[in-house]
Amino acid sequence: MNRDAKTQTALIALARTRRMQRAIAHAYIHRDAPLPSLRHSLGFMTSTASTSEEQDGVGHTMSLLGVARSEGVAYVVEELGAADAPIIYRLWLRGPRQGHLVPIHAWYSRSARDNDPGEGVYDPLGQCDDPREIRARIAAIATSLEPVPRTTTEAWMLSTRVVQRRALRVAGGGSPIRKFALQLRVEPVSGHGASGHTTVTAFLRPGATLAEVWALEPGIAAARVTYTGVPNGLGLPKDTIVLLTE
Repeated sequence: MNRDAKTQTALIALARTRRMQRAIAHAYIHRDAPLPSLRHSLGFMTSTASTSEEQDGVGHTMSLLGVARSEGVAYVVEELGAADAPIIYRLWLRGPRQGHLVPIHAWYSRSARDNDPGEGVYDPLGQCDDPREIRARIAAIATSLEPVPRTTTEAWMLSTRVVQRRALRVAGGGSPIRKFALQLRVEPVSGHGASGHTTVTAFLRPGATLAEVWALEPGIAAARVTYTGVPNGLGLPKDTIVLLTE
């Protein structure tokens, strides 16, 4: 008698029974909810716009400035356009904020020292939106950061999953545009190594492209993913950075 085959058959039967129990419980909980229909799905596809007229501009692009080993963070710059001040983020490599892109709000707030050198009181209401000043700060901090090498993107694969879909009305009328909560997952092709995931808001179409991957530390990498995510300027791309860890 083959005990291994018998045990495997018993486990498969148990898994099927558990799935059936969960399905029955789920059906009972949602017994009063309306049944989804093909007509409802087609209504979303036909009543919302998936494409739009061509827009001028390049969208919002991100680049990795470098890594501060002592802080345990990588600095990321998001370009909004030639005439706009870029946004600089800290990407935390470890700790409770690991993987989070946190804007450096202090860079965009002026001190009262600019107006009254004798006081030097911090003024949270005074915003700094001068692109030249922000770019000067970025150039200054870049000299203290450690550059990171790019790795081949062919060693990684990107998978996407639509978690939620909605419609968004835009000013000026017309058909509402499609809005998606899009889950992005980056994994090594070999199946072993660092991986990571995040969820972004995409517009018009739930597509994404793996653009670049950087090796930050042993066992830690960062991937730049491009998707359609700029509602003011429909159809323009937007970047996000996904931290990959083992």
